[in-house]
Amino acid sequence: MARQAKGTIAAGHQLTVEAGAEMLREGGNAFDAAIAALATACVCEPVLASPGGGGFAMIRNGGSGKTTLLDFFPQTPKQKRGDCSAGFRSITADFGAATQVFHIGPATVAAPGFFAGLTALHESGATLSLADLFAPAIRIGKTGHRVTGYQHYLSTVVRPILTATAPAKKLFAPSADLPAAGSVFYNPEIADLFAEWAQSDWLQTGIAGQVLAEQNDGGHLTREDLEGYRVHAREPLCVDLDGATVYLNPPPAACGTLIRYALTHLDAFDVTGMARALHLTDQARLAARGDLAQLLDRPMRQKGTTHISVADAEGNACSVTVSNGTGNGELVAGYGFMLNNILGEEDVNPAGRADWPVDTRLASMMCPTLIDAPGGGLIALGSGGSNRIRSAIFQVVARICLGHAGLEEAVRAPRLHIENGHLDVEAPGVVSALPQLKVLFPDHCIWPEKNMFFGGVHAVCADGSGRFSGIGDHRREGAAVVVD
Repeated sequence: MARQAKGTIAAGHQLTVEAGAEMLREGGNAFDAAIAALATACVCEPVLASPGGGGFAMIRNGGSGKTTLLDFFPQTPKQKRGDCSAGFRSITADFGAATQVFHIGPATVAAPGFFAGLTALHESGATLSLADLFAPAIRIGKTGHRVTGYQHYLSTVVRPILTATAPAKKLFAPSADLPAAGSVFYNPEIADLFAEWAQSDWLQTGIAGQVLAEQNDGGHLTREDLEGYRVHAREPLCVDLDGATVYLNPPPAACGTLIRYALTHLDAFDVTGMARALHLTDQARLAARGDLAQLLDRPMRQKGTTHISVADAEGNACSVTVSNGTGNGELVAGYGFMLNNILGEEDVNPAGRADWPVDTRLASMMCPTLIDAPGGGLIALGSGGSNRIRSAIFQVVARICLGHAGLEEAVRAPRLHIENGHLDVEAPGVVSALPQLKVLFPDHCIWPEKNMFFGGVHAVCADGSGRFSGIGDHRREGAAVVVD
């Protein structure tokens, strides 16, 4: 829908969207809505969002017109403490058609950026107090919420992590099994976290002390890591496309450079043209051997992400993607959340438990994106989806800027992904192109239906004349609201 309104928000859960919409109704702006939605995502989307993780936010200040990328992604610890094999163990996640090994425990934790990131967002122009912004998360944590089918599926995939320790099992599987879809899930301790944080700098609360206590059994984080963490404000990567300007996540993140490469190597705007552009990009990524535009020389992580997009009537916009890895299996005592397990991921730590570089901001495939459209329109979008983020955003941006598709059409269109010469493609809508795609990519998988594998692009648009629209990607139970 599109109409004159106060703003719009799209995200991966209905309650996440409603929390942000509540702030817009109460007179808040896009930054207020994004903060409220991020806090609520930690309650309703705990496999994907957590105060123990971090992310990136592409923001537009409506007053100045300036666009800035806020990097609040996790940072590796400043030192390696003791035996790096302690506090580190492996589990196997079951995806149904495949399994994957993950590493969890205190030794897998990098310094979280979520706390500093929300503080930076608040200082970027939010107008409401943290107490107001955290109110929906606090309320939902205490009163509970119904588990959606998608969230239940995610929890079953990482069941060994959610039940790795007695405290985690007590929270996530209180009746000896994970809550079924439609059942009510409670997390009053995370409500306590947001209530406490609303009153004081988190470093001066009991939260920081319990984060460090969780690190006592083999972890590497110290008070210095928490106090020394900084949000980095970066100039976005920009690419001009047929009168539009696209703002992408710059280095040390990887995805923006890869998307820009694909957009500038698109020779024909059709499914096979996009496939060729993605294939060229993947070949360039592989040929770079870790040095694509001096970008991929940093360890990269790319698991478990969720996205929120917001725009308001004052010209502000926020596109923000966050992740907690898959969680490290242990709760921060008294506060109802897991720290990240990013140091345990093979793309960060390929040679073993002690291979990660100290005091380094990690790279990522996350790419919150803004588009200045012809005629004064402003679009905010982004996606979860691991290494499929780059192909999902590339295709949606190309359809909007080069194919002149509407927001809903661009998000709902069938997607493809190419990696290491292998093609994955959603069959609905591309049947006529399948014969040619099969010839171009003998190694392929044809998906009979649209699937969460191909990301979840949640997008909003302010058209420049006071009208708003938004869409949450149905591939990941996304939702959107336009606020009158």
